Amino acid sequence: MKMESLIGAVTAAAILVGASAAVAQEKINIGFTRTATDIGLFVADKRGYFKAEGLDVNFILFDSAARMIAPFASGDLDISAGATSAGFYNAVARGIDMRIIADKVSTPPGRTSQTLVVRKALVDSGKFKSLADIKGLKLANTAPGTAAMGSLYKMVERAGLKISDVELVSLGFPQQVLALSSGAIDLALPAEPMTTEAITKGYGVKVITDDEAYPYHQIAVIFYSGKFATERRAVGIKFLKAFLHGVRDHNDALDKDGKFTGEKGEAIISILTEYTTIKDPAFYRSFALAFCNPDGTVHLDSLKNDYEVYKASGLLEGTGDATKPVDGSFLEAVLKDIGPYKKPN
Repeated sequence: MKMESLIGAVTAAAILVGASAAVAQEKINIGFTRTATDIGLFVADKRGYFKAEGLDVNFILFDSAARMIAPFASGDLDISAGATSAGFYNAVARGIDMRIIADKVSTPPGRTSQTLVVRKALVDSGKFKSLADIKGLKLANTAPGTAAMGSLYKMVERAGLKISDVELVSLGFPQQVLALSSGAIDLALPAEPMTTEAITKGYGVKVITDDEAYPYHQIAVIFYSGKFATERRAVGIKFLKAFLHGVRDHNDALDKDGKFTGEKGEAIISILTEYTTIKDPAFYRSFALAFCNPDGTVHLDSLKNDYEVYKASGLLEGTGDATKPVDGSFLEAVLKDIGPYKKPN
């Protein structure tokens, strides 16, 4: 009888602990654009790193990080993964508390994030021979005033032109591929996996990559809403820790050129085919993925350069500091816990 009572008590305690753990699960709404460089999010989710930190993550798809600002301001988003933008800085200038927390993707030489792609028919006809031939053509970017605009400015400068020499239109990454295929646009600046999709399907031809035109460009980051950062700081640290574990697993699977290798590479490719729209594993073996920093470091000089591009384009409201929204305290806390990244032998 005493044993039965003890078993009953242990069982009841286990149920209470389980119920307590269920209550302790912290729900987080995360905005993302479903690009290959969201890999840190995908791996952390698939391998249970978020769950291990007691997090219940809800992914919400957007076609541009610029479109995440309104739900950030309303509190519907806690975290987003995407590019900085003029809209982001304008929101900050208007008093909306949004913070840059860590790197999502940057472009050291050899590690492309976005590629300028020209419609193949223009190359075949001889109308497009070099970068200078972008003059007067219709070029698609995700949204006005995004970080990709910094890359476009660098590319246009290389051509000896001004940004006003091209006709800019706004399209999400998947729509850019479709518009190239239909001839609705002449050029696009997609991210992977859409870049390789456009090229392998014969819709477009590579012109120049962003790492060539703009090395060490801080193309995308992890954002926290101010409300989330201040009211749920401990949760923010847990999220970033899980995210960096995902990013580090990804880096472990790459060779020196940024291509997937061995069993670890195949495991990451499997996750990419599950979480993105491209389901062919061979596709992800065909290119070097852009650089996702395993220590989360943000290139501040790049943020400053992009800010000046937005200002020169007349897209900013008032004046401000490009690095003011950067909050390095979460990254500092996580790295103090997990230490700097060391690639396995």
